[in-house]
Amino acid sequence: MSKLLIKGGTVVFPDRVERADLLSQDGKIIKIAKEISDKEAETLDAQGLTVFPGLIDMHVHLREPGFEYKEDIASGSAAAVAGGFTQVCCMPNTSPVCDNAAIVGYIAARGKEVGLCKIRPIGSITVGEKGESLSEMGKMKEAGAVAVSDDGKPVSDARIMRLAMEYASDFGLVCLSHCEDKSLAEGGAVNEGYNSTLAGLKGIPRAAEEIMLAREIILAETLKKRVHICHVSTKGGVQLLKEAKARGVAVTAETCPHYFTLTDDAIVTFDARTKVNPPLREVEDVEAIKAGLADGTLDCIVTDHAPHHEQEKNVEYNLAAFGISGLETSFALSYTALVRGGVLTLTQLADKMSAAPARILGLDGGGIGIGRTADFALADLEEKYTIDSKMFRSKGKNTPFDGREVFGKIKYTVVDGKIKYKADER
Repeated sequence: MSKLLIKGGTVVFPDRVERADLLSQDGKIIKIAKEISDKEAETLDAQGLTVFPGLIDMHVHLREPGFEYKEDIASGSAAAVAGGFTQVCCMPNTSPVCDNAAIVGYIAARGKEVGLCKIRPIGSITVGEKGESLSEMGKMKEAGAVAVSDDGKPVSDARIMRLAMEYASDFGLVCLSHCEDKSLAEGGAVNEGYNSTLAGLKGIPRAAEEIMLAREIILAETLKKRVHICHVSTKGGVQLLKEAKARGVAVTAETCPHYFTLTDDAIVTFDARTKVNPPLREVEDVEAIKAGLADGTLDCIVTDHAPHHEQEKNVEYNLAAFGISGLETSFALSYTALVRGGVLTLTQLADKMSAAPARILGLDGGGIGIGRTADFALADLEEKYTIDSKMFRSKGKNTPFDGREVFGKIKYTVVDGKIKYKADER
């Protein structure tokens, strides 16, 4: 029997924020009260800290198997718990592609072997992410897959995507769609606009994202099936989603911290750490993303954690890999920009970063209550610090936020009632 008592913290419940003690036993919350004493329990002093439900990231790239020089499940798990994440869902663009039960099972088993956070594999929509034939979704679900996606390679064939939505639905899975019309985006490196012209870099128009997003909405509406839109970055995309939700379409959507904290002004330095897909957009897009989070059009915040080796980023902008290493910066960036910025409340932030991903994927977790899983992220919301990529636990140091001052330091991460991360330990 293992017990953990978290004392003196300010707890973010689904409907309120108040000071409370939390007692868990064998990974479940068994008591919540103003004051709890239990001499048998390990005690965690949470005075001055805010206790969130364990954060859930439904969009990360852990690179294993095949690209372990960028990241592996051990380093990615270490980065996750350092960022307050107790569950992460990893995309299938590994080598070989995670398109069958054997690879799904391997990833799930490796996650348990590492034993830091819960690793939830996402299987591919199509075999080899080639967009030609559907993967065996039922077998992948049995092996532990929580969703399907060809993230990084959009499913360009509408007939295949239609079949995918129908097939996935039969197994209780949702398709996560990387919305990109390759015929418009091909060869692009940054947002198409003033700064792409100034920098002399080929642009990716907003339409490349919005055309595919509109297609997914139409398919979901026609079929009466669910679809989830990955990493929304444009004002037009937010508007399409808002209108679809008003009509009752079963569509959910996510965005990432870089889309509400940076604009494409960042690319004129030619620092390839700012290169991400979809690209950083403009001020009007950033404001629309924030408004979409505030009004519920955008359901959740993910990292799209995409670690790369330094040699893949420290090159000419056009040749650099797309992606930002985000697990260890997401909470602080989101809290600083959105809560301190007056966009979201603490309960809304907890919903975007924990409860909503759990709802969308049908995961255990996402909230604090009696009988619920004892997954927590404890943060000092008043602590101001400077992001230092050299201190990342991830192998990927590729972040444009190096040197940025933020608030909200993760101090402890608790998974199944066990402390998996302490900020003062490495």
